[in-house]
Amino acid sequence: MKCPYCDYYETKVIDSRPTGEGQAIRRRRECIKCNKRFTTYEKIEEIPLVIEKKDGTRQSFNRNKILNGIIRACEKRPVPINKIEKIVDNIEKELYNSMEKEVTSKHIGEMVMHYLKDLDEVAYVRFASVYRQFKDLNTFMDELKKILDKK
Repeated sequence: MKCPYCDYYETKVIDSRPTGEGQAIRRRRECIKCNKRFTTYEKIEEIPLVIEKKDGTRQSFNRNKILNGIIRACEKRPVPINKIEKIVDNIEKELYNSMEKEVTSKHIGEMVMHYLKDLDEVAYVRFASVYRQFKDLNTFMDELKKILDKK
């Protein structure tokens, strides 16, 4: 690590400790040449994730869009926010662990529905009705029959 004061390339680490939720390490360093101290942060390099939308456009991954969609589907349902946040955490972790740089919004929607089906059936149907763009009552009833048949 190069010293920000004298540009010397040799420094020693005086102190290291994790920050936040362990996502980064704060290091206190001292220059071997000028003895001045400075702080550096080391964190995991994240792979940028791009989402391909239905219309073919692309945009950066935004976990808040998933969170807001699930919250809307769970509105007035007995679903604690910590369970919703856990679902979003799991989806985000799965997406980044897949090491794919580009994912379709359809894939993300299917992941959300997978989690919602186990969490709350009403929320699942609400999300599915918007996500799958049910055109009429028959399409809606078909989805309900699938749920009832699995019971």
